Amino acid sequence: MKIGVFICHCGSNIAGTVDCAGVAQRAAVYPDVVYSTDIMYACAEPGQDAIIAAIKEHGLTGVVVASCTPRMHEPTFRKAVERAGLNRYMFEMANIREHVSWIGKDKEANTNKAAELVRMAAAKLRLNRELKPKSFPVTKRVLVIGGGVAGIQAALDAADAGLEVVMVEKQPTIGGKMAKLDKTFPTVDCSSCILGPRMVDVAQHPNITLYAYSELEEVSGYVGNFDVKIRKKATYVDWDKCTGCGLCTEKCPSKKSYDRFNEGVGPTTAIIIPFPQAIPKKASIERDYCRLFNQGKCGVCSKVCPTGAVNYAMQDEFVDVKVGGIVAATGYDLVDWTVYGEYGAGRYPDVVTSLQYERMLSASGPTGGHIKRPSDGKEPKNVVFVQCVASRDPSIGRPYCSGFCCMYTAKQAILTKDHIPDSQSYVFYMDIRSPGKGYDEFTRRVQEEYGAKYVRGRVSMIYPKGDKLIVRGADTLMGGQVEVEADLVVLAVGGEAAAGSPGLAEKLRISYDGYGFFMEGHPKLKPVETNTAGVFLAGACQGLKDIPSSVAQGSAAAAKAIGLLSRNMLDSDPQIASVSVNRCVGCRKCIEVCPFKAIQEIDMRGQPKAEVIETVCQGCGLCNATCPQGAIQLSHFTDNQILAEVEALCRF
Repeated sequence: MKIGVFICHCGSNIAGTVDCAGVAQRAAVYPDVVYSTDIMYACAEPGQDAIIAAIKEHGLTGVVVASCTPRMHEPTFRKAVERAGLNRYMFEMANIREHVSWIGKDKEANTNKAAELVRMAAAKLRLNRELKPKSFPVTKRVLVIGGGVAGIQAALDAADAGLEVVMVEKQPTIGGKMAKLDKTFPTVDCSSCILGPRMVDVAQHPNITLYAYSELEEVSGYVGNFDVKIRKKATYVDWDKCTGCGLCTEKCPSKKSYDRFNEGVGPTTAIIIPFPQAIPKKASIERDYCRLFNQGKCGVCSKVCPTGAVNYAMQDEFVDVKVGGIVAATGYDLVDWTVYGEYGAGRYPDVVTSLQYERMLSASGPTGGHIKRPSDGKEPKNVVFVQCVASRDPSIGRPYCSGFCCMYTAKQAILTKDHIPDSQSYVFYMDIRSPGKGYDEFTRRVQEEYGAKYVRGRVSMIYPKGDKLIVRGADTLMGGQVEVEADLVVLAVGGEAAAGSPGLAEKLRISYDGYGFFMEGHPKLKPVETNTAGVFLAGACQGLKDIPSSVAQGSAAAAKAIGLLSRNMLDSDPQIASVSVNRCVGCRKCIEVCPFKAIQEIDMRGQPKAEVIETVCQGCGLCNATCPQGAIQLSHFTDNQILAEVEALCRF
């Protein structure tokens, strides 16, 4: 074998703390190394051209590049060696940036460690074998999980490109959090006017099939050929017959149920249509509040329905769909702010959340767009906004900034002045974070034109005094405590990952962080891709963001799905596990640990054996590490290759 070694300077990233020329000189005497050199930027075009030229000139059959993380540039170098005529798997990469140069400044120690990593990579490369991918057909259909603004954008873009789209939304209507908003920042234009036409487009698009009030039950298969089971939850109303006339909601005698869409601001009925622009505009019964289900008698909605759509015997249904790609756009939830005892912990009716306030402001809300104190229905004059509630607070496990609270508070202060001209708004804030286009100007506008008084400091206590609320906090700019007498207090509650996100991540076989947000493949280079091929992210499920960013990410996820499914055939990654049936004893341990369900049991001459489903296997290696008989080997990372690296390190 003829191995070539290339040590990258990466400008001063590596060369600043590693003697790259010295590492190349040492590598020249390693077994089977016939060419070794250092290069300024290996990933740049001149660097790749130099590698290709060396392969051809010296007849190299394997290449080692020592540079930065393989996660970032391994595909780049694999393509380069392929252009030179080598198999892409006759290439190894040693990470001497993150693992060496960025750790410490001891140049001698760093140089020694870099040389060790290169020796290990060369030792493994000596045992590498050419691997060939296999091709398989794809299903040109996309599943979009979540019907918020990001999911809507992704679905429409994919459908407009000619792909079939299946959208699954767990609520009875699409629209997500944006559908609950009255206006949007920084333009203060009607949220429904923006979102409504897009929702109608989803309902009427010939390439989109919508399953509202449904959830993802199970996912199996692999990129290009996912098998998805969808649970259509029982609405107790036949949506094929329902015309959305609303007569049932008017006549329903159950008037005390909690209105989820209106965040509990006002009462609703047991049978509901969430809001006038709902898509689909169909009624559904909330079983927990229905008298018929709880008391065994009522049936008013069934009696008044002109189309006979009410069906109390309805059961959940399951739909099986095959898709080629999946876009997760499951949005976010507000953090439970009632953990704050100092803010009343939900005991004071005139302390509301920002989203509850949005429903008061909205013309389609329970108050018809009139701001009223929940306690007595009076119009408030002094409104206090408290920012960073459940954001930037490590004490409740939410140390991150939610990103949009500063802006929607400014918007709500403007709307308050528009609704009640003689009102006064106070905003307690930690820092104003307004990095978007026109955002900083917007926050200045609310203070300069609308007279909102911004107080820099945290609120330490909210307590009632007569029919008022006393908001006590600090003013760090003035250097003292302040108290404001408020008629209404609005808490700018931060966001968190949607309920059930970890469970959904496990179904999709993707990673999620410590807060439950889905993790992208790479924070810079793969912001909408995941570690599972064919699964993409859009919107706040990946991290909290505002509407423009969610829409942009929805389009980005759709573009990735369109690009993936534009081909009729896809290539599988040959770095997968394989079973030696002679050594397999059928213990099933590999089946139990495989996170991708890529191993199945087969019968071979009456004996149970394990078999790897090649297209499903992601090459994680868990089965390899678990098998007590050593019957499973991972291609490109065999036991012998790993041991060769260890031996090379020990002999150094």
